[in-house]
Amino acid sequence: MQSKISRRAIVKGGLIAGAFIPAIGLLANASVAAALPPLDPKDPTAQALGFIADASKVDAKANATFKPNQKCGTCAQFLGKAGDAVGGCNIFAGKSVPAGGWCKVWAQKPGA
Repeated sequence: MQSKISRRAIVKGGLIAGAFIPAIGLLANASVAAALPPLDPKDPTAQALGFIADASKVDAKANATFKPNQKCGTCAQFLGKAGDAVGGCNIFAGKSVPAGGWCKVWAQKPGA
């Protein structure tokens, strides 16, 4: 005996599968960000951009654009979510940066 698959069952299955694809992508992104190696402050790009792992230790005299509220966690380049201790960075691709860090490329995150 042959079983028939109804059009309704196909549409329902497609909708369920479509709902899970974005969720799987979000989980994959979170695990990838956690797996990124930390940025070495001695990296040539990090040094050229004045990267400091702890923004409270930035020399304000040497970095005239620095303001105390500027940290990687509030930067538009930071790829982590609010509250994340570390996250990826558009500037330092493939590396994670601490939310409390700072570099000369800091730009205000929209809506923050």
